[in-house]
Amino acid sequence: MAVVTFVSASGSPGVTATTLALATVWPRPVLLVEADPTGGSGLLAGWWKGSRNHPGLVDLVTAHRDGLLAETLPQLALPIENSMASVLVGSRSHEQAAGLARLWEPLADVVNEMSAGGQDILIDAGRLGLDGWPEPLVRGADLTVLLTHTTLPALAAAMSWAGALAEDILPGHDVRVMLVGSGRPYGSAEVSHTLGLRVVGEISWDPRRAAVFSDGAPYPAMSGWRRLVNRKDGAERGFLGSRYLRSVRAAGEAVRAVLGAPGRVDSGEVRVGQAGRLADD
Repeated sequence: MAVVTFVSASGSPGVTATTLALATVWPRPVLLVEADPTGGSGLLAGWWKGSRNHPGLVDLVTAHRDGLLAETLPQLALPIENSMASVLVGSRSHEQAAGLARLWEPLADVVNEMSAGGQDILIDAGRLGLDGWPEPLVRGADLTVLLTHTTLPALAAAMSWAGALAEDILPGHDVRVMLVGSGRPYGSAEVSHTLGLRVVGEISWDPRRAAVFSDGAPYPAMSGWRRLVNRKDGAERGFLGSRYLRSVRAAGEAVRAVLGAPGRVDSGEVRVGQAGRLADD
């Protein structure tokens, strides 16, 4: 089992939505930790559309102070219906987020203990370098995935952080890139060459379907003849079989393949042509 952190360098490539999407299709029990330091839980406001008021990271501060961090964390995990995933939701405001910095180090120890005990952990660590960003969680992970769009501004920011992660912040750490919208305009080979990092997967560009995870949006209606043929539950079936969700599944498979590769920091490689690129619908 493993701990994987997902981060971004700039902009909003969809770290929270992508990490949530990966968790919902993960083939074994997985805990998603929302550790984005910006505050205002994107999962409670987006996926659950403000319908939940669940305790999360902030409540762990008190638990840690009482020496009960490891025992309390599983109790605060919120199950995601129809999946093998659960979520430890993040802070609800920037005021709460500011107080979490002292939690990251002990939380990193706990999630690594959980991983050693057979639990996969996916961590939404948000944007790199922000005040209070969860560096101990990133440093302690088995793999860090840098999400990025493929525009020149996005790649310029990613290039700066790619070098810093490899040389200064996380020397010897396994860092890969995941593209959101490959070919808009640059592809995996160009991005890998530019950043000096291997590409572990590509998430298809599909804002309507990504909004299911980012905003709690309904499944997009199918169009044309497919809508006529598949009237009953057609939108759900169309979503589950969409190129977008297939790309999410393929990206998850690629991440797990990297984690299972012996000596992966030096020689582990997943070819995106095999794991991340998919045929059109």
